[in-house]
This record gives sequence, structure tokens and C-alpha cells, in this order.
Amino acid sequence: MLELVADAHVAQIRAMARPRIPHFLFLGYVILFLWAAVKPYDRATWWAENIPILIIVASLTVAYIRGVQFSNLAWVLMAVLPYWHTIGGHYTFERVPFDWFNKTFGFERNMFDRVGHFSVGFYAFALIEYLESRDKMSRALACSFAVFTIAFVAMSYELIEWGYAATAGGESGANFLGSQGDIWDAQKDMLMDTLGAVTVTALYLVLRGRREDPDAPFQPGRPGRATVAGRPAA
Repeated sequence: MLELVADAHVAQIRAMARPRIPHFLFLGYVILFLWAAVKPYDRATWWAENIPILIIVASLTVAYIRGVQFSNLAWVLMAVLPYWHTIGGHYTFERVPFDWFNKTFGFERNMFDRVGHFSVGFYAFALIEYLESRDKMSRALACSFAVFTIAFVAMSYELIEWGYAATAGGESGANFLGSQGDIWDAQKDMLMDTLGAVTVTALYLVLRGRREDPDAPFQPGRPGRATVAGRPAA
């Protein structure tokens, strides 16, 4: 009986320790998704842009339900891409109202898609947290693995874009490809993905270095180690 009470108390503590920010981020995504689903510029492009994001959001939701925890900063960083991509799917990336940014930095093309690709790299932050929590590799190897993983995903997605554009053809294919006449668009997109990963990796190392005890277990709400419910970090 006492063991059951103790287990229930531990489960309650773990539930209370889980960050609430993912709840608000998910709610915000649902609201944005519903808005973007109403009269998008091109319905075929909207589906093509949103299906990968729905898979990502569903995967993160399942991970959260199963007890995988990340720092609040990691959750926020991972939310940027779904938010950004959902807006791009509504307007198509070439047509998103982003003139203020383009004019500020003197860009002739709409750079909304390039910023979106940069945000893909943000997932490296959470990946490093998770890898460190498993104690399967050194921090240097975890950081390298995260960056190279993002680079691989970036390359794979460019192949998917190419395949869809070649298959769908017409305006839908061109909208999804989003090259805007740049023959080096795919290479530049992959570069932005990788630069995003390098940036958040550097951020991770800086934030971890400022902690009083780098080997302390992860605490929700602070950048550090991810944990799996029932598997505390060493």
C-alpha cells in the first residue's frame, strides 16, 4: 500500500515538473493552422507544405506524452519551424508579406523561405539535449551528430521538393519549390539549415557553460539535459 502511495506521489511530482510551455505552443499552432487552412493561395501547395509539418508536430506530441522532456528553450526553438512553415503554406513562401525584412537588408527576393530553412537547424538544440541525457556519447560527438543530422535532413528535403516539383509541375510545383528564379536555391537552403544548426549548437554550449554544475540533471524550464520519464539522467 505504501509503495502504491509512493509511486503515485512520484508520478505527481513528475507531472508537475513537466514544462507547460509545450501546451501553449501547441495551442498557438492549432490556432495558426486553422487560420492558414482557410482560403490559402493554392490548396495543393498548402497540403504539400503542411503534411511534413503535421508529421513533425504529431511526433513531438507523442514524444511529450510518452515523457520525453526538453528545456523550455528547446521547445520554443522547435516551435519556430511549424509556425513559420504554416504561414508560408498559406501564402506560398514567395508571396508572404515580408517586404519590411527584405528591404531592411536589401534583398531582391523574398527571404521568408531562407529564414524558415534557418529555423530547421534549431532542432539541433533539442537533439543535443536528448543525446546528452542518454550518456551514449561525448558532448563534442553529440554536437557534431546533431549538426550533421540537420544537414542530412536538409539534403533529403531538397530531394523531396525536387521530386514533387517534377511530378506536380505547373504553378503548384513551382510554388512548392520556391526557388524564385535562383538556380542555386537548393544549395543555399541547405546552407541555411546547417547554419541554423551551428548557431544553436554554439548557443547550447554557451548556456551549458554558464551553469554552476554542468553535470546536474536536467530541470524543466532551463537549457540543459533532456530526460525520459522514469529514466533520470545520470
